[in-house]
Amino acid sequence: MGMTDVLIVGAGPTGLVLACDLARRGAAVRIVDRSPAPPRTSRAKGPNPRSLEILDDLGVAEEVLAAGSDPLPMLKYRDRRPVAEADPWADSAPSPDARYGRGWLIAQWRLEGILRDRLAGYGVRVEPGREVVGLAQGRDGGDGGHVDVTYADGPAGRARYVVGCDGAHSSVRKLLGITFEGTTAEDQVMVCGDVDLADGALDRTRWHQWFDEDGAVMLCPIPGTRTGWWFQAGPERDGRGRPLAPTADGFRRLLAHHTALPGRALTRAELLSTYRVNVRMADRFRAGRVLLAGDAAHVHAIAGGLGMNTGIQDAFNLGWKLGLVLAGHADAELLDTYEEERLPVAARTLDLTSERLRATLEAIRRPGGGLDAAITPDTTGLGVGYHWSSLAAGGPAPGAEQPGPRAGDRAPDAPCADAATGERTRLHRVFAGPRTTVLGFGPGSAAVLRETADAYGGDAGVRVCRVYAAHEDRAGAEPGAVVDDAGHAAAAYGTGASGDTGAGTVVVVRPDHHVGVLAPADDARSVREYLRRLHGTGRSAERSPGMVDAVR
Repeated sequence: MGMTDVLIVGAGPTGLVLACDLARRGAAVRIVDRSPAPPRTSRAKGPNPRSLEILDDLGVAEEVLAAGSDPLPMLKYRDRRPVAEADPWADSAPSPDARYGRGWLIAQWRLEGILRDRLAGYGVRVEPGREVVGLAQGRDGGDGGHVDVTYADGPAGRARYVVGCDGAHSSVRKLLGITFEGTTAEDQVMVCGDVDLADGALDRTRWHQWFDEDGAVMLCPIPGTRTGWWFQAGPERDGRGRPLAPTADGFRRLLAHHTALPGRALTRAELLSTYRVNVRMADRFRAGRVLLAGDAAHVHAIAGGLGMNTGIQDAFNLGWKLGLVLAGHADAELLDTYEEERLPVAARTLDLTSERLRATLEAIRRPGGGLDAAITPDTTGLGVGYHWSSLAAGGPAPGAEQPGPRAGDRAPDAPCADAATGERTRLHRVFAGPRTTVLGFGPGSAAVLRETADAYGGDAGVRVCRVYAAHEDRAGAEPGAVVDDAGHAAAAYGTGASGDTGAGTVVVVRPDHHVGVLAPADDARSVREYLRRLHGTGRSAERSPGMVDAVR
């Protein structure tokens, strides 16, 4: 039985992002899904700004942007007449520290197709029709452990780690016996589907929302289609008030009842589903060598569109940690920081989405109210940080006045220029790819950067980048150095005066773009200790007498 490094169960956005991240690190990955073919679901409406940054890091953002559209203004109706229009994204624009000012509209099945293609580029393909029915964690001599995996049919498998990305009804979670505490609101029900409307029936530059006292219909055009729309509505109910299952004819009756369109304008309906508000969370995200991510770990109200996004961000937090443990650089304890960091984020997301749902249900009782009530700055994902984490080393105490990010925060982006060529670039391009980055601001940072490059240069997964102020002498700049020609990087990282004083600042940025250490440049020890925890002792330890330098 061949051993794989990581078996990912579930090939939705969470599993695919994790698979892409691990595959580009050279890990041996398998990804299985119980569906016989890729499901065409219309659940998620697209990535938020933070997820777009992750997709950019994975090299697929351009394709995602090309396949989707800007989020649309919302046109709201009462008693079939338009009563208000709102564009919750009107004031969202890219800024120097965040390239994506707003989320993006793209069908989930289209996003999954782009990620599957990227994964295939690493030689990994989703294995359909593979249902996991048994997991047994065992120990073996050499590397300390593995998981034996049984499938409903076909030969068993073995993996060093298993990650359940298999949704709210996760088999992996059930096999581990992890509880999924929370509530299902049986009365908060919505019917959904992908529908075709007669050509020209509605303006495709708007998300149309009819909110009446006896129900609602929402129609949002599906990007990349000519006549396709996402249909969401309050369900039809039987004589006793119980919701009826969605049907094409039911959708036509709802359309005719709430909108000025005739039922026959709806020419096709598929992927019909019923959505109930579920607010549940696993009490732990890891059991030994098996971990949970995405909906398998937490589900919450749909308001604010954070379901898929939280899963993508789980995967990006976990991928680099698994990669460093598998490569033997970090101890397996590093995996404990996945739950330590993401479980509180999931808990807060449950609260945030429930509050947004409450605000939305309140808003739609009044004419002109709509789904824009769910959109707040909190839903961009850019403010999510891990100040409480054991990986947020040192730095000023919480509440201390300091410009720039704290350890645990998302590392800001900033436009800059390549020091050697003058070509435009930005810090998130410098961070891109599966490595830890050490940024040095000010002449005083040169020594730490040199020490780091000597210890971890080459293929140890760490890169260094000197950020020069516009007025600094760049003679002898190292490859990869950048010029902060407009001062955006200094402003974002709060290092404004460092170029003048010569003291300088060093910032260790984790592979998932979060700040690990932000320290004065003369504090080489903090940088050294942090890197040792993630990447081992580096090159000095690797040079055993039997190693030939030529293999470098």
